[in-house]
Amino acid sequence: MTPATESALAPMRAAGLPDEEAREWADAFPAAPGEYESDARRYGAFWRRSAALLRRLPPKPRRDEAEQAAAEALLTAARSSHESFLAAHVDEVYDRLTERRSKFRRLDDLVYDAAKLHPGLVPSREEVAAEAAHPQRDKDGVEIDQGLFLAYVLARPRIGEHLCHAMLLPRSESAPLVAEFAARGSIDLGPARLTRKGKAAHLDMINPRFLNAEDDTTLAATEIAVDVATLDRTTQIAVMRGAAVDNAKYPGRRIFGAGINLTHLYLGKIPYLWFLIRDLGYVHKLLRGVAAPDSVPDDVNGRGVEKLWVAALDAFAIGGHCQAILCMDYVLAASDAFLTLPARKEGIIPGFANLRLPRFVGDRIARQAIFYDRKLECDSAEGRLICDEIAPLAEMDAAVERVVEGLTSAGAVSAIGNRRAIRVGQESLDLFRRYASVYAREQAYCHFSPALIANLERHWDAKNRKI
Repeated sequence: MTPATESALAPMRAAGLPDEEAREWADAFPAAPGEYESDARRYGAFWRRSAALLRRLPPKPRRDEAEQAAAEALLTAARSSHESFLAAHVDEVYDRLTERRSKFRRLDDLVYDAAKLHPGLVPSREEVAAEAAHPQRDKDGVEIDQGLFLAYVLARPRIGEHLCHAMLLPRSESAPLVAEFAARGSIDLGPARLTRKGKAAHLDMINPRFLNAEDDTTLAATEIAVDVATLDRTTQIAVMRGAAVDNAKYPGRRIFGAGINLTHLYLGKIPYLWFLIRDLGYVHKLLRGVAAPDSVPDDVNGRGVEKLWVAALDAFAIGGHCQAILCMDYVLAASDAFLTLPARKEGIIPGFANLRLPRFVGDRIARQAIFYDRKLECDSAEGRLICDEIAPLAEMDAAVERVVEGLTSAGAVSAIGNRRAIRVGQESLDLFRRYASVYAREQAYCHFSPALIANLERHWDAKNRKI
């Protein structure tokens, strides 16, 4: 028995859990980790006991205060044992899941394969699906264990780099669409549309009902479109822009994007893995390009395929869309456009903005934007530290064409070489990996914090929003 499990006994008894089973559970907490196979059995037995006791309690919405305290004690102790096991054995677990790194596994496949290899270490697909049926406030947060697992993987250079590499590979759906786009010059993926216009592949983000916000319905399509735009040989450059929306406040107006779909977030329709898939997937590909299996994308020992990316920033780039702006090679903004990172109002970490924004505006303004919701008008001294050019709203289309011509007139080879040379000094793959480890852990706890719900209700009137 450890202090953590011993302290859990009182709330478990208060909740009416059988005393003998609770004590056996506390006594079964594994001692210091040792050999892998033995630990897999010992820890696995403890996780099974933890799950069995948790199942004795009502679902979270029906628990009283004592039952909720018991559930939190069980989850906390189990999570502590997960960390102990991962600290000792995460390399071996990853190597088994990837056949000693001979196979690439996207992080979503990786965590669910880990659930099969070590039941109880991370939640199964069925356990996550069961929680997904509830609004965010009524979840126990079993996905936090996915965050812990990924944090430990990403913290280790050898396996963390391999996972980053896996997430930079093109999605399986992308390969046939590269040929289709080359032949037709357009692909409609629903939430993302790709169109060839002269030398440029234009990616339009489309979610008009929610002001082009991102959610679980848009993520895969956006990443596929980024893959195709990057790998396409018929164009030299890529442009990202928000489509026109049908909204009373912005009728027919293009909008770059409103960030994460807060309505979906409040209703529990944004899974935790969404954040990691997004930031290690398409957002990282905007910055570093699309990798090949036989080349480590670290800019020194290997490389992938990449293009210059231009953002055409209409109206606003909020939250996640502001994060995407920070990965762009050139930002053209309408004169009335603005940027915000409302992390304080949402209660989550704004992706990799904490790493990237200080490069543009300095530490003080970055902290004001992240901690105090400072709004950055694009046509201001601070906004111009991020935006390269400001154009009148009526001239945005012509300005996009002019920027594309200007950035491609000297050819793509030197542009890509200069892009890599700048990046290697700003955000090496190793720096990205270490930040991703911190992000994986902290975002998991933020995503299931009661403060998230309180913030959304206070700042977003989330109770009265309709899907």
